[in-house]
Amino acid sequence: MKSQQKCIVIFALVCCFAVLMALIFSAVDIWGEDEDGITEDNCNRDCRVVLVENIPEDISFLDNGTSHLPLSVGLYSLLDRATRVVEIVSPLWLLNSSDYESSFQPAARQGRALLSRLQGLKAKGIQLKISSGMIDSTELRTLAKYNAEVHYVNMTALTKGHLHSSFWVVDRRHFYIGSSSMDWRSLATRKELGVLVYNCSCLALDLHRVFSLYWGLQYKDFIPSFWSKRLFALFNRDTPLELTFNSTKAQAYISSSPDVFIPKDRSNDLEAISRVIQEAHHFIYISIIDYLPLLGSSSHRYWSRIDGLIREALILRKVRVRLLISCWEKTHPLTFNFIWSLRSLCMEQANCSLEAKFFNPRVQRDGSLQGINHNRFMVTDRALYLGNLDWVGNEFTFNAGAGLVISQPEGIEERNSTVVEQLRAAFERDWFSRYTRSLQANKVPICNKHQINRLVSVKANHLDNGPVPIRTGQHDHGPAPMRNSHKDNEQTAVKTQHHDNRQQSKISRQGLANGLVPIIDSYPERRQVKMSHLDNRQVQIKGNYNPMDPLSQSAESSGSREISNGSL
Repeated sequence: MKSQQKCIVIFALVCCFAVLMALIFSAVDIWGEDEDGITEDNCNRDCRVVLVENIPEDISFLDNGTSHLPLSVGLYSLLDRATRVVEIVSPLWLLNSSDYESSFQPAARQGRALLSRLQGLKAKGIQLKISSGMIDSTELRTLAKYNAEVHYVNMTALTKGHLHSSFWVVDRRHFYIGSSSMDWRSLATRKELGVLVYNCSCLALDLHRVFSLYWGLQYKDFIPSFWSKRLFALFNRDTPLELTFNSTKAQAYISSSPDVFIPKDRSNDLEAISRVIQEAHHFIYISIIDYLPLLGSSSHRYWSRIDGLIREALILRKVRVRLLISCWEKTHPLTFNFIWSLRSLCMEQANCSLEAKFFNPRVQRDGSLQGINHNRFMVTDRALYLGNLDWVGNEFTFNAGAGLVISQPEGIEERNSTVVEQLRAAFERDWFSRYTRSLQANKVPICNKHQINRLVSVKANHLDNGPVPIRTGQHDHGPAPMRNSHKDNEQTAVKTQHHDNRQQSKISRQGLANGLVPIIDSYPERRQVKMSHLDNRQVQIKGNYNPMDPLSQSAESSGSREISNGSL
């Protein structure tokens, strides 16, 4: 009996030892690959950084000469430098535009040209490796025929989210990270911004490790309990990389999301954003597609991680904050409530400044919006954060993204040469341009083309059938309350004169035909319609409007909607 017990104990110990060894080796060798002898000790820290942008053809900043390397030229320069391997992660692969789209957008040929360059890597003996969340893509199937290795990440099974990371790593020495996708619109009709970093193997190696994490998740429907040692971060917010950018001292590190994709020592995007905001002394400038501190697509739970940090910076540290948000067809109506809430903090507060503007796109002949500001960055007096995710709670919780933080000391004599100062200049160029509109009390920008179409439909219906009720809220003389109760969305009939509405309908149709985006004023006593200058692309319609009625869009992230319906 005792000998039998001994055998059982010995067998159990052997099994435990075998499992332990398996875990140890899996933590070291799983997904491991040769890193070409580049280590944290011998990698290059003397780097060159360049801002790259795509500015659509119909957008011109005549009053400001700030310009940067075109995005397409920058990506071609990376391909020209490639000698061994190009690694790409992108939310979308839609480089081929249709003939119909090309007829309206001559710049669409840039997408086809880039696809051709990627196909040409095979003839040069350069390996192309792609991690993607898109299972059905004609471009990826085409590249696979040219010896590209494509690994698919099943984000739905892993996090119920999407792969929103957008970056390139070339030979683990050069890289790109920014807002663009491998989508012809990123090279033609959308306003994009990113950075190219050359001869910077320390930082490129760290970003390559983020790529390797995605690469190893192919065909997996679960997240590993142990990450490979080769996926551990080399630098983070507490131990950033000390390096030089354009011969100027700086610190930098790579962040990523979501938390379940964070190996040892990697800072997540929220930690990176928090540190940049908390270390700002004078100003925080934010350019983002969507700002919505909510979680959940139906329950709308308040998500305070970033919103609370901004409030703290405004009230406790008196830091000036500017928010530049895209005004596009997916803009959630609750966005305006949260911005108004932030602005109300500075009422009768000395040295408290929060300004908000919306970047207005152009309404095209087919009703689509072009020239959308697709930027996702923040710049302060000390640092910048450039990421792939919108500032929406669901983004950081479910979606995969990557970010870059660069900080540079204030005591530099030639600050105009620093990348932080260059990004600040780019923000101010956009901020003071004719394409932005300030958020004003009692005025709600109409960013959703369906709302525009509904407005025209209502006016046309009235023209044919006489007066119709117009929606109004209980708080016409101030910001709409953040409520979801049924009472707040009740309709109230407002008496209008037939002649006035006939005139409004006529002018509204003319404005939309000329590509103008309306802004509705909620003062009920003034029912006038006036057209601003053609360049402003704006109609001001005096009437009643409740931004909470109807709540037609969920609080999901714009990036998720972009992937699901191919818009933006």
